[in-house]
Amino acid sequence: MKKHILSYYLIRITTFPLSFLSYKTIHFLGKVLSILGYFILKEYRKTALSNLAMAKELPLSEKEMKKLAKKSFQNLFITILELPKLHREKNFKKIVKCINPDTANNLFSKKQGIIFFCGHQANWELLFIDGNTRMNGVAFAKPIKNKMLYRWIISIREKTDGKIIDKKNGIKKGIKALKEGKFLGIVGDQAEPNSFYLSNFLGREAYTSPLFALLSYKTNSPIIVATIQRKDNKYYIKYSDPIWPNLKNSKKNEIYNLMNQSLSILQNSIKENPEQWLWQHNRWKKQNVENIYKKFRRDSICIILPQKNLKYFEKVIPTFRKIYNKEFLSIFTPKPIETVEIDEIRLYKNIDEIMVKDYRFKLVFNLTEIKKIKHHFKKLSAIDVFDLKNLRKEAQKKYPKKEFADLNDILKSAILRKG
Repeated sequence: MKKHILSYYLIRITTFPLSFLSYKTIHFLGKVLSILGYFILKEYRKTALSNLAMAKELPLSEKEMKKLAKKSFQNLFITILELPKLHREKNFKKIVKCINPDTANNLFSKKQGIIFFCGHQANWELLFIDGNTRMNGVAFAKPIKNKMLYRWIISIREKTDGKIIDKKNGIKKGIKALKEGKFLGIVGDQAEPNSFYLSNFLGREAYTSPLFALLSYKTNSPIIVATIQRKDNKYYIKYSDPIWPNLKNSKKNEIYNLMNQSLSILQNSIKENPEQWLWQHNRWKKQNVENIYKKFRRDSICIILPQKNLKYFEKVIPTFRKIYNKEFLSIFTPKPIETVEIDEIRLYKNIDEIMVKDYRFKLVFNLTEIKKIKHHFKKLSAIDVFDLKNLRKEAQKKYPKKEFADLNDILKSAILRKG
């Protein structure tokens, strides 16, 4: 608790001067500081690079990918540095403009509840703030551990009289607001491994919460996708046409229709300005932390098989596939192998064919004895590289008295919470 109090006051004191600066100056500072952040915040940098490398609908060269990752950091830093300024701001009309508010305003005037669906674009906080300058609404939010800092963030979001409600226990309040003719804001572009809805998102399969579509169907409220763009130190919001639920369809089919239409609009907007989206988030994760330990919970994985005793090591591949049953798996092998379905199998004759510039992999399992493999992939996007020694150590840490039967046993004991 003391730690949270100290960190809150430290953040507030150090960022307070920002509230007196112009938006242009804050944006300049964000761009400058993001250069430092890009190199210091290694895990976020690697996550962004890996995500960009894996996003098939954004085919990028290495140069383009790095440039886009750096611009994404600029966007993130600007968004964070703007918070003190937004806390002090009294006239939001001078920095944000909704290009086409008429349809939404008309629905609101008829006391029709609206669900605004949006993503982490530009400064996404302004979507709710701006919406409440013309209408009245509520939005779901997930609290952070630092309660004092969270209350400060909430005070910014509620500057124009909107109301933030806890998503965990707020569904009834959200339904009530819609029935009263208010709008409900939902930021819905984050990974939701517990969801039943799996679809293509920027070229990769991703789980998304169907909550906004379920609420639309339940309350017969239209969905409007709200997108935002930063341009010349100002923000421009655009609303999609209303997406109405077809109550004649079965709930399951209509949920998919609503999700597909909404996410398609959001994706197209992201592709227009990819540098203004939050690439630092693990959007494509498919495993819950309850199943796999956090350090092993990655969505793009590389397994490198050795040239010696290949038959012994290839027996572990089905275990990898069983553990990572939905993730992207790539295997380097010296010879063709008979195995379960793997996303990608790459043959190699020498080490040079392993040491390629591939930024896709966040997690690497090096089953060879070649030590420099670790250094190579850690320089790219690999957040962790585990060899046989590391895996055994992780397994023994969890089960210090256990005699491991084989490599499969070591692997499951190290990675799975219920090994």
